[in-house]
Amino acid sequence: MKFVIQRVKNASVSIEEKVHSSIGKGLLVFFCAEAGDENGAEISGKKLSPDELLTHFANKILKLRIFEDENGKMNRSLLDINGEILVVSQFTLAANCKKGNRPSFENALRPELAKKMYEDFILAFRVQNVETPVKTGVFAADMQISLVNDGPVTIIL
Repeated sequence: MKFVIQRVKNASVSIEEKVHSSIGKGLLVFFCAEAGDENGAEISGKKLSPDELLTHFANKILKLRIFEDENGKMNRSLLDINGEILVVSQFTLAANCKKGNRPSFENALRPELAKKMYEDFILAFRVQNVETPVKTGVFAADMQISLVNDGPVTIIL
């Protein structure tokens, strides 16, 4: 599983030239499920089921202290600032570019399983914090993403 998390001043997803969803200050999270993720994984010596794994990462992302406090230090989380979140599926994060110039996506989880994991990941955010609205893209759609990266701050998990 891979996540690219960007702290943004605003972000939006457009599909067929129409804005599908947008957020103000918060986090834009690109999500990629890889082959094997459907079996869960071990974190800190503990075997987690796929649902537990998704909950773990949702909780981690919500609590990442990457927003500035009154002293200009990255010390506040999305929850602390009452920020918004936009989750977008992006299978290209599974790209393997070791051979040749054309990326291989054989590491990406099969689409039917990846879609369920994407939907379960969004649900994990909503369960963790019902007060933070979770906006989304559309799985497997041709999307255009607009954003103003704040900092810039980009974190890869």
